[in-house]
Amino acid sequence: MITTTLFAPILGGAIGYVTNDIAIRMLFRPHKPKYLFGMHVPFTPGIIPKEKGRIACAMGEAISENLMNKEVLERTLLSDDLLSKISATIDNFCEKQSRNGETIRCFCKKFLSDDEIERITNSAAGEFERLLADKLSHSAFGDDIAHLAINHAIGKVSDGVLGIFGADKFLSPVAAIAEPLLAKEINKMLQNNSQDIIHKLVSEQSDEFINTPMSTFFSGHEEQIQQVKDIVLSVYHIVIIDHLPRMLAALDISHMIEQRINEMDMNEIEPIILQVMAKELKAIVWFGAGLGALIGCVNILF
Repeated sequence: MITTTLFAPILGGAIGYVTNDIAIRMLFRPHKPKYLFGMHVPFTPGIIPKEKGRIACAMGEAISENLMNKEVLERTLLSDDLLSKISATIDNFCEKQSRNGETIRCFCKKFLSDDEIERITNSAAGEFERLLADKLSHSAFGDDIAHLAINHAIGKVSDGVLGIFGADKFLSPVAAIAEPLLAKEINKMLQNNSQDIIHKLVSEQSDEFINTPMSTFFSGHEEQIQQVKDIVLSVYHIVIIDHLPRMLAALDISHMIEQRINEMDMNEIEPIILQVMAKELKAIVWFGAGLGALIGCVNILF
């Protein structure tokens, strides 16, 4: 009698456990359609492999519209907590560099090769040289030099012995004629030699700069560093506010997620889902066992 009474709940529980376990497995398996004597076997492939394209599209749209949209990202990226972390990161970096005795070249070697450093340095120096040489060759810089030189010469004469005899008054008419001629020659000289003059200056300065210790730029320049930090945070804020929508449109997150899921094989997808939902899926299986056992108990009573 006891055996008969227990048989129905045990059988019901076993049936509920097995059927729910099979149903969950059928979500994923088989991965490909099966055929028997040329006829398609029903329920193959499993629901998820069969609907993978539709699921990928739905997931891409759901994530881009609800989790990765402008409002959510903007609220996250401009949160007080994140801005505080960015500010603290900048402060920590600057504080560390204020005690860093290695040169800029050595610091850059942590991220770039020697060839890349040389290429960047030469490119920046070359661009700066061309800019300065162009400005110098097309400026009236010679006029200023000639004017200063003539005035300096007249001043020297005025302060000397000849100044007592009023020699500076006789020099003024000569200077009025000589100054334009001198200015013309200086401007011509600058036009013909500006590239060489600037190259020497920039080359020396770039070598000096690349071999300057990092601490030189950070130690004792707290006010300037604070200004730079404020600029960085301001630019970051502007980029998020003004350019985030364009970046999201360019990235097309929905399409990226859909494409990635479609590229994944079911042998990759199945372990991921099972790992995330293992506890919940196991609960469904045991719920089926409990429900089957309950139905078995009801059958005994009625």
